[in-house]
Order: sequence, then C-alpha cells, then structure tokens
Amino acid sequence: MSDLTEKKARLTMSLRAQAILSSPVLSAIESIPREIFIEPALKQHAYENASLPIACEQTISQPYIVAKMTEALELTNRHTVLEIGTGSGYQASILSLLARRVYSMERHRPLFVEARNRLAELKLTNVTLRLGDGFSGWPEAAPFDRIIITCQVDKVPDALIQNLKPDGVLIAPIGPPGKEFLTKLIKKGDVIHTEQLISVRFVPMIPGIENA
Repeated sequence: MSDLTEKKARLTMSLRAQAILSSPVLSAIESIPREIFIEPALKQHAYENASLPIACEQTISQPYIVAKMTEALELTNRHTVLEIGTGSGYQASILSLLARRVYSMERHRPLFVEARNRLAELKLTNVTLRLGDGFSGWPEAAPFDRIIITCQVDKVPDALIQNLKPDGVLIAPIGPPGKEFLTKLIKKGDVIHTEQLISVRFVPMIPGIENA
C-alpha cells in the first residue's frame, strides 16, 4: 500500500468519526485522487483534512467540508446539480460520481482551464463547465434539483433561487465574511426553508469574470 493510499484510508476513517455516514459519499471521496487537484509541491498533504491553496488566491476545501456539503445535498443518480465556484474541480468530480449531471461555473479563467483538463483526465463525462458569473446562474440548463455554492455569500442570489426546482435543495455558506454558516435551503413553493448546519469559513463570492 502506497503512502498516499494509507493516508486516504486514514482520511476516510476520520470522516466516519466526524459523522459522515453516507456510504456513497465516502466511496466518492475514496475514488477521486485529490492529489491531482493541488500543486505538486503539496501532494504529500493531499489527504490531510485541511484546505490548501490553489491558483488565483483560492483554496481547495478540506475533505470534511466537501463531504459534509455533498452529504447534505442528499444526491441520487437522477439529480442534476449546479455548482457555483468550480475552483480546482475537486468538488465537481465528487458530485459527478453521485449525480446524473453536474454543471459547474467558475469566474477565474485559469482555474476553469485547469479544472477542465483535470476532469478530462479523469474521463468524467457528465460534468459541464462554464466560465461565467455565478450571480447570474445558468438559466439555459435550469431548473436544477440541487445547487451548491462553494463561496461565502451574505444571501443567496435571486437568480440561483430561480434556478432551483420546487422541492430542490441548495447548500451554501451564508452570512457575513468570517461568520458564515453552512446552510441548507429547501424550496417549497414560494417559501424557502432554511437549516444552519455548521460554522465555516469560505472565500467570498465575487461578481464578474477574471481572465488572468
């Protein structure tokens, strides 16, 4: 067993100990090689339960947060998912093993290009990426069964609520920067039911597109 394989096994045990109980989610975490989504110099840290820096002053979330957000979505293989904030592409790759179709938006062109290459390397053909402004949503592909926002928002943009199907679930870090809570929203007609899950820290969601 390689060193990385041993570390991955320990990570899975750690996630179970932290009450990540969904077998499909744990299996997806085990199946996706996190080391290809980070800088080579940080490869030895791939299976530590820690966020790590990536390009464009962004981060790849710690595996526990990825697992927690994914589990909260309650995905099935019938669901179509919209992700706001592709980043490295790691979260999208996890989602791709659990959902029917994944659409993911990224505002930083370098991250978009790198993520597209990684997903192609893994032959994950049910993921569609777009360089775009997440505040606008993805109306052409809407409505979505599930939406996941991987950056801090003070409130969920109206366009994303409109992109969500009735009875759909949206997961996002909501609140002032540094004081946000991972929050689960369920759309019931014109009413949005919310449940705060855990305190988290994410980089903020910013409008527009960055080409450099």
